[in-house]
This record gives sequence, structure tokens and C-alpha cells, in this order.
Amino acid sequence: MDLATIIGILVAFGLVIAALGGDGFLFLDFPSLLIVIGGTIGAVLVTYPLESVLGVARIIKKTFMSKADDPAALIAQFSDYATRVRREGILSLEAHLKNIPDDFLRKGLQLTVDGLDPQLIQEIMETEISCLEERHLKGAEILQTFGNLAPAMGMIGTVIGLVLMLKRMNDPSTIGPAMAVALLTTFYGAVMANLIFIPMAGKLRARSREEVLTRSMIVEGIMSISRGENPRILEEKLNSYLPPKERKVRS
Repeated sequence: MDLATIIGILVAFGLVIAALGGDGFLFLDFPSLLIVIGGTIGAVLVTYPLESVLGVARIIKKTFMSKADDPAALIAQFSDYATRVRREGILSLEAHLKNIPDDFLRKGLQLTVDGLDPQLIQEIMETEISCLEERHLKGAEILQTFGNLAPAMGMIGTVIGLVLMLKRMNDPSTIGPAMAVALLTTFYGAVMANLIFIPMAGKLRARSREEVLTRSMIVEGIMSISRGENPRILEEKLNSYLPPKERKVRS
């Protein structure tokens, strides 16, 4: 569970609700919500295929769930593999493949054990990284589109409310509800965009960068093993992907 996302949402909405004081129920208006939520979903359906929009729930779930790999542990793992290969040969890794939980790492080592050309292995794995990044960025793009459209729907609701108010100026009892629609739709659109959709899109892009970095380290490690490089050289190459404070120091 990603505590940063949860804490951020709780703090953001908590401060907004606190600012409303005891008048929070005055900010509840079903027609305004209908305009913003329904209009935003409808516009996104026009922009993207149905199956992509239906997958938004799964995309949002990824912002709450974190699967962070430990780079230091990954470097130590590759160092162990490289040492084993130099002592016993590349086929010594085959018995350990079934115990590797990471599909990407297991696939790379399997291709190496099978004797594929290192250049071909690199091309296969880099293509998989590119496709992975494309899928992640598509999810972030959909959430960003939600964030871009929600305020626009709020402005449409504002125009609707103002038109209703102006057309019924002769009936003072209708001015209040019409003005509520006019103001609250803008409020709902701004809140949904800036407290939910746009921050979640940013979180997905950050997660994508982290995963691409880890996958790139794996490719570099696989290439070093396939070339039979010294474990110390392998560690130096993988450490170069990390900030100096996070680099593993060989004892």
C-alpha cells in the first residue's frame, strides 16, 4: 500500500472540508455532480476506446498499491549470478530460474541460458521495456484527460446555472438553486481535477520511471552475465544507475 497517496488524499480533502466549516452540506448538489461526473466520463468515452476507459479502476488501483524493487538487493543478486557463472558456467543458472519471482528477470536469464546472441537478448528485453512504458503512460494519459476535462465540465455547468438564473429572474425562489449549480459545478470540477486525477496521473508517471529504471538495470546485468564480465565490473555498471548515497559498496 502506497501511504503517500493515501496520506496526500486525506490531507487534501481534510483541509478542504475543514475550510467549509459546519456548512459542508451546502456544497452538496446532485445536478452539479451529474454535470461534472457524467460530462467528464462522456467526453473521455469520446476520446478513448471503451475498454481503455473501463480499465480506469485498475489504473487508479496502481496509484494506491506500490511494488517497489530494492536496487541494492538486485545488484547483490546479479553479483551472485555473475560469480556463479564464472565458477560453474552459464548453465548453472538454469536450476535457479524457477525460484525467480520477477518474470522479466527470469525471461532474460532463460534467454541467456538458452545461448541466444547477447545483442538479440538486449533487443527483445528493450522492446518489452518500451511496450511496458507505453502501457503505463497510456494509463497516466487517461487520468490526465479526466483532469483536463473535469474543470471544463464545471465551466459548462456554471454557464447552465447562470442561464437558468437569468431566465428566471422574475421568480426569486429559483435564483438560489440556479446560482448553486453555477458555482458548485466549477468547484466540483476543480476539486476532482486537482486533488484526484492530475496528481494520480503524476504518480503513475513517477511509478513508470521507477520501473523502467529497474528494468534497465536488469538488462544491463543480463548483458554483463552473457559476456562473462567480472562481478566487480557488473556491480560498478549497475551502481551507476543509482544516486551516490544508494550505491552498494563492495566489501
